[in-house]
Amino acid sequence: MEEKVLQFLFIVALPLVLVGGGLVGFFAIGAFFEALEEPAELKRRIESAFRRPLRPARPIGPDHYYHQYWEDTGAKPRAS
Repeated sequence: MEEKVLQFLFIVALPLVLVGGGLVGFFAIGAFFEALEEPAELKRRIESAFRRPLRPARPIGPDHYYHQYWEDTGAKPRAS
């Protein structure tokens, strides 16, 4: 039984680990060369990762001029 588990790990798991490691390595090398090519962009990306998120939008009041067409407010249109 132990021999079958080792065969499975050698045939299936080892190639998956090697291919995954290769992909991670290629990604890291690409990110390194990107950082060398555009250092200002790298600085902007790092700063944007730690920036505060935007505040949520304020809800509109009931007297706002825009209403969805499916809402019947009962208000009469303004005369211009």
